Amino acid sequence: MMEELRIDCGHPSAEDAALAKQQMQTLFRLNHTMPATEEYDALVKELFPDMGEGSRISTPLSGVRFNNVRIGRRVIIMPGCLMMSAGGITIDDDAMIAANVQLISNNHDLEDRMVITCRPVRICRRAWIGAGATILPGVTVGENAVVGAGSVVTKDVDADTIVAGNPARVIRKIK
Repeated sequence: MMEELRIDCGHPSAEDAALAKQQMQTLFRLNHTMPATEEYDALVKELFPDMGEGSRISTPLSGVRFNNVRIGRRVIIMPGCLMMSAGGITIDDDAMIAANVQLISNNHDLEDRMVITCRPVRICRRAWIGAGATILPGVTVGENAVVGAGSVVTKDVDADTIVAGNPARVIRKIK
């Protein structure tokens, strides 16, 4: 199991607080800007400087710590995506994220709720995350895998596998 990062949200550094404020304001502007304009594209690049060529993000978008998100080439992210990114989120080339997907790389500590516990989420190449699915901390969705709409993914998904349900379970392998 990967090591967990712990962040005390009750006592952020001045640098973290300033970055959070800047990203919140950029996100607000992005969500209120006409898509397919130079202004829109510039705001996307500001939030996601590590985004591959040909990738597309639709608004509205919500989340925190976008500086911890890495997006490959030709990735499609549809409207309503929530990225809780403190633990890091990586979306590899050619992945598709449907509407209203939640990518959650952090959670709250049971004892001290101001502390968040963080483990990275990875969506591998050519994976497809169905509408309304939730990917929880520490989960990797394998290459060419499919997560059914509305699923809650609590464990890694093997490559070339379809999962669905709450909690998500294997439906079948993809040939």
